[in-house]
Amino acid sequence: MRDFFERKKEELGIELNAVQQQAVLETEGPLLLLACPGSGKTTTMIMRIGYLIEEKKVPPSRIKAITFSRASAADMKARFEKLFPHLPSVNFSTIHSLAFEITRHYLEKTDRNYELIEGKGSHQFNKQSLLKRIYKDVLKEDCTDDELGTLSTFISGLKNKLIPMDKWEEVEQPFKNASLIAKKYEQHKTKQTHFIYVDFDDMLVLAEEALRLDDALADEFRGRFDYLLTDESQDTSLVQHMIVEHLVAYHGNLCVVADDDQSIYTWRGADPTYLLEFKKVYPDALILQMEQNYRSSKEIVETAAKFITRNQDRYPKQMFTKNAANKPIQLKQVSTPKDQLDYVIYELLNEKNLSETAILFRNNASSTMYVSELHRRGIPFYMKDADDKFFNHWIIEDILNFMRLSFNVERKDIFAKIILKMNLYVSRSQVTKFQNAKASGNVFDVFMKTVPLKERQVKKLQDYKKGYEVIPEMRPMRVIQLIREDLGYEAALKSRAEKFGYRFDHLNDILDTLENIAMPLRTMVEFAQRLKELEEAVQTAKFNPPENAVTLSTFHSSKGLEFGRVFMIDLQKGIIPSEEDEQDVRTLEEARRLFYVGMTRAKNRLELLSFQEDEGKKKEDSRFLNEVRRIINPNQAPVEKRKTIATKQVQRKTVQVNPKGIQNRQELSVGLEVVHRVFGKGKILSVDSKVKIQFEHEQKEFDTNTILQYGFIERV
Repeated sequence: MRDFFERKKEELGIELNAVQQQAVLETEGPLLLLACPGSGKTTTMIMRIGYLIEEKKVPPSRIKAITFSRASAADMKARFEKLFPHLPSVNFSTIHSLAFEITRHYLEKTDRNYELIEGKGSHQFNKQSLLKRIYKDVLKEDCTDDELGTLSTFISGLKNKLIPMDKWEEVEQPFKNASLIAKKYEQHKTKQTHFIYVDFDDMLVLAEEALRLDDALADEFRGRFDYLLTDESQDTSLVQHMIVEHLVAYHGNLCVVADDDQSIYTWRGADPTYLLEFKKVYPDALILQMEQNYRSSKEIVETAAKFITRNQDRYPKQMFTKNAANKPIQLKQVSTPKDQLDYVIYELLNEKNLSETAILFRNNASSTMYVSELHRRGIPFYMKDADDKFFNHWIIEDILNFMRLSFNVERKDIFAKIILKMNLYVSRSQVTKFQNAKASGNVFDVFMKTVPLKERQVKKLQDYKKGYEVIPEMRPMRVIQLIREDLGYEAALKSRAEKFGYRFDHLNDILDTLENIAMPLRTMVEFAQRLKELEEAVQTAKFNPPENAVTLSTFHSSKGLEFGRVFMIDLQKGIIPSEEDEQDVRTLEEARRLFYVGMTRAKNRLELLSFQEDEGKKKEDSRFLNEVRRIINPNQAPVEKRKTIATKQVQRKTVQVNPKGIQNRQELSVGLEVVHRVFGKGKILSVDSKVKIQFEHEQKEFDTNTILQYGFIERV
């Protein structure tokens, strides 16, 4: 047995520690391998598979490796083939693809046809359109993207937890009648005798049902594999665990790789308690703990290890490292979100290896201002999970419609869309009566003439009409403020949030972000164009990013990644943990695990950022940030008594200017050949407030003042 490890050390340069070697050798029976961040779990899994094939002579086709995502499956397959190029490849796949294969066989045996209504196989009739239709039938309202996402997550949770349909109404609902919509959705999909519509969660539920009820089919799939491995099992739901249980029922040769401290998906059905009760399901199971971290510096590992021990519902393990100390974890509290943005941007302007740098955040709303500023400054960026929905959010469409009306106050079609958002408490039937009226002219006058209104409604409409008389003269940021306050949009938004059970502060954050985007712009047309520019920049950053680009990611999507330097931003009370997180010990512990995931992405430098106030309102640091602060320095004074660190003015002084770069505007001219530090050689196409440059493979625009201030381009 020792020969295998010595041989692999010579062939591949891979040297496994004692626990990793034991994880490779313990091939028979159930094994729970608890792998701390950066502990080499993927390498260990691949070496285990190689050992099964080379030493135990197990045919590769008899081994099944199940991963959390298609990307993980592809990555593991590629790494296996790199380390064992002489061996036939093993079956690496997601649990969903395996479940779909089982479901397909099951439906064929029970004489049922099916159609996929989710993913690439779905067409015009899909899960989203069906849910929207049922939502409108039940609630008499159009379903927004927010509500659709909430509803989909709710239904997914019900199925992944295997909750019977007759118990759905007993589950806490995200908004009134959510369980009724869920039931109607299921009834519609299965109303035909020999036909069924199938979504991703149905694949799992039907596969589990098939393995439980159809002995012949279960035997067929149990007989395919002698060894199963599952990765990222802390993110596995109950129905997924049950599928695996069915498949290993005869031989029990199961290796489950997980970290209960990184379980961050219970909101979509993951079941971390299953791992804590692993011995109840598999009494003979061996539990190993891979606690050595090879990724991060001593300071990061020791602080993160102490931080996560504040959770009670976990296996008692202690992450450690033999890596040397590097730089202390930096905790920076600045004055405002703008100061936080400026600090990060100016640090990035000095950062040469942007691909080793990441900005991590709890909510996607945090990313938009960073996208805007990075784009303006010409700093290349990659979005791990691009917030495609932000620029198509119904709030943005509302704001643009409010603005569009100011260009022509006789547009009845636009007015009909926004009057329900003006906190007037008018009904849809009243709006329909207005639309059908033949009268034309100023829409406020027409509405007051054609629709019976109360005195206070008339007074509000008269005030709104006056507001629209001055809007054309305003800068877009002030227009947004007027829409929010004077035109009653924010009040209407709050009322809608209360009615449908989603968070008003999330919606308000979108409005704040739009104000920040609008701040430097002069006209509403410029504002609309800027939104389109940013939407295109996000798409490029997601699908075609430059090589040396800073990564923007939520904490959730950063799991599995690592970076030399990590900025964790917006570490405020109400964000992480959120108000909902604070309501329950279990959700609070999950939020702490999420914070831990963010911390352990950093290899050498970790910076935790917060701010004191926003829009004149005092803000408190995240309780997790304070916990880290006390770990680093138990005797440190409370943050409220300390002087604010890092201001924009201080940080400006640290930015390095390229002495060879062009710093005089007169030197910039159309046709001039230049070199950019990231994009290489190019030719200037135009010079205004922005410099447009044609590079070999792409065209880029940069803020002129930034280009000159830091000498980002040189003459060829």
